[in-house]
Amino acid sequence: MRFSLALPRDALSIPVVRRVTGEALRGLGVAEDCVDDLLVAISEACTNVIEHARANGDYEVTGHVDDGTCMLKIMDWGRGLRSAPPEPEALSESGRGIKLMRALVDDLNIDSAPDRGTVVHLRKRLTWRDGALVRRLDRSLIPNAG
Repeated sequence: MRFSLALPRDALSIPVVRRVTGEALRGLGVAEDCVDDLLVAISEACTNVIEHARANGDYEVTGHVDDGTCMLKIMDWGRGLRSAPPEPEALSESGRGIKLMRALVDDLNIDSAPDRGTVVHLRKRLTWRDGALVRRLDRSLIPNAG
């Protein structure tokens, strides 16, 4: 399963990303706690684009589920990261997005370069609900050895 979204750099795009991603994963039968982790992580990545990308225009979100793993990619075309973000102060309401993403997914990679933008890669091994569509499909594709 793959999906791709091109969105305006606007806070109103984040609920759209959450809805499309959540419904796609739920439709495949991904366990709700796993869906929740991915939705928080992708929301943080999209929020960073909206708040920190120094370019006008759109950003893209792509998703890919294969072999029990979800890979999400969030891309903007800004000037890239200036430097590593500072540690947030104890009572700060922002600045924890990268730590939060790291805690919720198995792998986080941020690729950023001047005048090329930033690409955030999120990868998470999926857990499934009982009777998940993907599990039923996998069983139907396994040839009968008997």
